[in-house]
Amino acid sequence: MTFSLVGRCAETGMFGVAITTSSIAVASRCPWARAGVGAVATQNVTDPRLGNQGLDLLEKGMSAPEAMNALMAKAHSPEHRQVTMIDAKGRTAFWSGAKTLGTNNVAPGEDCVGAGNLLQNPDVPAVMAKVFAQSKGRHLADRLLLGLEAGIVAGGEMGPVHSAGLLVVHEQSWPLVDLRIDWSDDNPIVRLKRLWEDYQPQMDAYITRALDPNAAPSYGVPGDMGDEK
Repeated sequence: MTFSLVGRCAETGMFGVAITTSSIAVASRCPWARAGVGAVATQNVTDPRLGNQGLDLLEKGMSAPEAMNALMAKAHSPEHRQVTMIDAKGRTAFWSGAKTLGTNNVAPGEDCVGAGNLLQNPDVPAVMAKVFAQSKGRHLADRLLLGLEAGIVAGGEMGPVHSAGLLVVHEQSWPLVDLRIDWSDDNPIVRLKRLWEDYQPQMDAYITRALDPNAAPSYGVPGDMGDEK
């Protein structure tokens, strides 16, 4: 019911996940990332516990393949799970259990790994990974969204998708980008891209407000004394 792209920017050290599905609120349970550590996507019949558990193993110093083996060895009902992972060195790992739904596939690429289930065709993950690799030099969020869009063009899911999410972490303990479309009868990826385009110009200001409020720009809303500066 889902396809996703997990990626890393080798230049900035950012990690992120872009994901979409036919179900509601996919971003609330499937994408996981931790600054300086890596990123995980857990999908198909989702067990959200696997996200933080996988990141904990990476943070202990395991490579992505080592962490995936340890994670799935203890996972509940692993035959139902589809999980992808990338570590701080760009190494990837993946798992697709025997009961992963419909046409499914996984495609590791340079600093990324794409995966999906209930797909129109098995080429979707490889197309996403290829587009991600071709978009070096752009912000990681842009690259992830470009890959997700390419997945739709390549066939996407068997049915329409209704929710999508974009998660990117960088230097702080909280996400740099955490955007989602929890339900849309139209293409949620288009709406997610517009949301990212609106958010990006304000993104750094929210970091400054957290770390150094006195140097932060105003919110520019009625009643904000800073808007007089």
